[in-house]
Amino acid sequence: MNFELMASMMCANYGNLEKEVRDLEQAGIDSFHIDIMDGRYVPNFAMSLYDMAYIRSATHLPLDVHLMIEHPNNNIQMFLDHLKKGDTVYIHPEAEYHPSTTLQKIINAGMIPGIAINPGTSVETVMEMLVIVKKVLVMSVNPGNAGQMYLPYVGKKIDKLLAMRKDMDFNIYWDGACSAERIQIYAPKGVKGFVLGTTLLFGKGKPYRQTIQDIREMRF
Repeated sequence: MNFELMASMMCANYGNLEKEVRDLEQAGIDSFHIDIMDGRYVPNFAMSLYDMAYIRSATHLPLDVHLMIEHPNNNIQMFLDHLKKGDTVYIHPEAEYHPSTTLQKIINAGMIPGIAINPGTSVETVMEMLVIVKKVLVMSVNPGNAGQMYLPYVGKKIDKLLAMRKDMDFNIYWDGACSAERIQIYAPKGVKGFVLGTTLLFGKGKPYRQTIQDIREMRF
């Protein structure tokens, strides 16, 4: 079964970030997920512009940049300048007065436009954005911190998006409390990719290669 695995780099060992990137590449990760938090849109600070820029310079793999910041349009060019064509940039529609303007800047820069949907955000409120974006990152936990509890009602939202994805031409990605069980359930349904953090990948005392191999070899 073909699905993507993204490493949540806010969970990585910053004592040797170069080694983390190299080990994850060799383990077979598909892309690096970069969580940028400003302490305002979410109650936490995580990863900076320069963390992102370093990882961009250290890998040939794509980056998935998740902007959890207020009014990303004000500073979006700073991020785009450090990325390369084919990278993904997600914004939260609630964080912007005119999210379509910000998404157009992402498109114009040659990046893949995406939106991130919080657990409390209904599909109906972002319907217009779905015809613009190529990726929808569904948060199964409230954004801002790793290791949070899964919110089970998010599953119904994913099912609703899955029913629309072909007509509106977008792919769905899972972010938050991503366990092997949830990959087994939602990959066959059509979820395209999964962000791996502390639930499954990091801090487990197990080589990344083994974890990723185990996921790839799961029975569906």
